[in-house]
Amino acid sequence: MPRRGRLLSVSLAALMALGTVSLTFAEPAGAADAETVVATDGVWGIDIAGGSLSTVEKAPNGEQFVTNRTVSADGATVGAVSRRGFAGTYAVGDHAERVACDAPGGCVPLRATGDGSVGYFTVESDGTQRAQIWLSPNSYHSTDEPAVTGGRFTDASGRFFAYSADSTGKQYVDSVQRYRTEDVRLTRTATAASVWGTRLWTPGSGAGVVTSYDLKTKKTVTTVSTGAPCTVKELQVTGRWLYWNCGPTGAAGVYDLTAKKNITVPSGPALVGDGYLVQHDRTAGKLELTDFHTGAAQAPRAVADLPAGGTADQRRLTWAVDRFGGDIAYVGEDKAVHIVQSGVPAQGLTKIESDLDDETLDAKGRNGASTTWDSTWQFNKPATWTFAVKDSLGKTVRTLRGGDGASAQVEWDGRTDAGTYAYNGSYTWALTATAADGTGTSVTTGTVDLTGGLQGHHDLGGFRFGEMVTLNSSGGLTLHYTEGKGTLDWKQSGSGWPAGTLAVPFGDMGSDRCAELLVRTPSGELRRYAGKCGSGAYVPGSSHTSLGTGWNAYNVLTAPGDLTGDGRTDLLARKASTGDIYVFANDGHGKLLAGKKIRSAWTTYNHIVGVGDLNGDGIGDVLARRKDGTLFRYDGAGDGTLKDRVTVFTDWGSTYNTVVGVGDITGDGKNDLVVRDTSGNLYRNDGKGNGSFTSRTKIATGWNVYKGVF
Repeated sequence: MPRRGRLLSVSLAALMALGTVSLTFAEPAGAADAETVVATDGVWGIDIAGGSLSTVEKAPNGEQFVTNRTVSADGATVGAVSRRGFAGTYAVGDHAERVACDAPGGCVPLRATGDGSVGYFTVESDGTQRAQIWLSPNSYHSTDEPAVTGGRFTDASGRFFAYSADSTGKQYVDSVQRYRTEDVRLTRTATAASVWGTRLWTPGSGAGVVTSYDLKTKKTVTTVSTGAPCTVKELQVTGRWLYWNCGPTGAAGVYDLTAKKNITVPSGPALVGDGYLVQHDRTAGKLELTDFHTGAAQAPRAVADLPAGGTADQRRLTWAVDRFGGDIAYVGEDKAVHIVQSGVPAQGLTKIESDLDDETLDAKGRNGASTTWDSTWQFNKPATWTFAVKDSLGKTVRTLRGGDGASAQVEWDGRTDAGTYAYNGSYTWALTATAADGTGTSVTTGTVDLTGGLQGHHDLGGFRFGEMVTLNSSGGLTLHYTEGKGTLDWKQSGSGWPAGTLAVPFGDMGSDRCAELLVRTPSGELRRYAGKCGSGAYVPGSSHTSLGTGWNAYNVLTAPGDLTGDGRTDLLARKASTGDIYVFANDGHGKLLAGKKIRSAWTTYNHIVGVGDLNGDGIGDVLARRKDGTLFRYDGAGDGTLKDRVTVFTDWGSTYNTVVGVGDITGDGKNDLVVRDTSGNLYRNDGKGNGSFTSRTKIATGWNVYKGVF
């Protein structure tokens, strides 16, 4: 798995000492065209993207901070303040970049990204600038950004961003590497540019030509002729809409990437939303909206009063447009932020980019691997989302939910909704996002293999599939592993085991989520051999702990799975002298609790086999074959006892001398049986998941060489 990207963490202890967080509350909109008003003590920079309103405001102590608030899809509800960095001057002289504006002291040019992050430049004590993308109240991406002067953000979309610098004449394109390091950096001559999803749009060769370059695949993927009579000077892309202009007073248009036609729009500084653009008519003192979503530009209409002010271009200083949603935000003469809905029908919800983690999650985090499955999705508008993980039987084991922005960030730690670790194995996941404005759904699916979680029944290999253990006459104890195809595919052997050794593939008896191997020696000592999770064979001297002596009193030792309902594998034993059945509960600390008798005189059974959960209730079950060939199933009750028996087969297994509840070896999530007949043939009966089995399938021959099959 790629190593994680570096995020510079900043302690807010010092910042918080400067003042407490100021909460502002929105006045709810009344009519559909009413404004939502967020009271402030002044604003020194503003942007809005993906329903996230970013501003520079004062805290109660008078110091300025970059702040974020979540705006609902209808614009009527605005959330509490979340900070994105100190906008004043630090003791060392560092401060946020400021530009001239009507507000005293200048404004901080902000660039909201659509996923809750916001970018701006900081000026260091030597006068150089560095771009920062603030991801949360206490972390930002800036580690690898060069020191420049005259820096300005060109665009940002989710985790991708572009900025230019006067000092170098270059444009820098990169991504916020929240979870992984990826090489998408471009350093190019500064030109017009826009980022949407993974696409970087820039002027091509010839008047009006624009190309898109995929930052992931590093290939130019689209070339369009917009009809612009110039080499494009400014670009803004929002889904199907590609806005261009030939300079502040030159021609302007919107190229419809779907219909493949150009739409003429008014010239002059503009910000583009989904199907519309907004301009500041300083003469009239209005913000005016031009609706072009039908394929033709309508006459501009006023959406807000905004006086001319003294700054020629006030985009993102006093007003901004959410290109990931329908909102327009501006700073009124009352110093409040006003939010207005565009009223323009939006495109349906689409996923515009995603960054998915590896197909394997190691919940233990061994060898530097991730301990969570970390993935992000970027949408074209705010959405609520549900992330569901299902096992091989289609059962949902974990559900995560979120939303109120135009992105989804998922961190699955391998646990179930109950808080326990899921079983190792293959899982499917689905991220279902629903547009907050009700205009569509986006579904993304995939698979992830979990390791480092709980091991399945009879699983010594660490990936849920069951294993067989054999002992031959030479003292070789062999673990036979499967890859989930219904056969035994490879093996590991350890030597030195005496005749009469009995092995019981067990479960984890501690907290390392590795299944132990119990071994009864010929002298009657029961040993717990530490789990290896498939990393090696066992020899008598392998790390082990004695669980006591006298275990020769039992002629059956088997692991039924969890009988007591605590999630841990327990031991079932039959006393040779009486046929009584005992349960020895797993205490979770490497020991077995004292035996509890749960059945009497099971003397008519010649095979008693722990088989794990056969019926899908999460509790271990037991099979018992009577001497007349009737096979019964005893379902675990979850309290350490067994329910009444149910007939599974009649006249079954007259030639079998070994029956093993091997766990799942077919990869379907259902526990199977493996049997050996007197001729040494090995068969598999597939579990149906309802407590019964299919007819047998031969999987091996020559197994008479083994004195013990466990």
